[in-house]
Amino acid sequence: MAQRSSGGGRSVRGGTPERKDAKWTFLSNHSHVLICLHREPDLTLREVADRVGITERSVQRILAELEEGGYVARERRGLRNRYRFRVGARLRHPIEGHRTIGDLISMVEGR
Repeated sequence: MAQRSSGGGRSVRGGTPERKDAKWTFLSNHSHVLICLHREPDLTLREVADRVGITERSVQRILAELEEGGYVARERRGLRNRYRFRVGARLRHPIEGHRTIGDLISMVEGR
């Protein structure tokens, strides 16, 4: 059953405002790319870009940064790349630095 939030009159279901025009999310594009490729390591950059809602060039830049930071390794398989993640690597920001990539994936995947 929908509830009314106290601010702005938006419909709320399960404590989450329903907004189709939202301009921001709680996770960054870096985490979105990481999660997409963890779920489906054989996705093309175009497929990742479509799922995340960014350009293919942005996905390339993000993957280069994740590779440079030691969070992801690229493995060539025929005409495609496959991506492996260091799930034990710590998140970068001091607020979440006590957590790992694996913790982030587990939280999003509901494990």
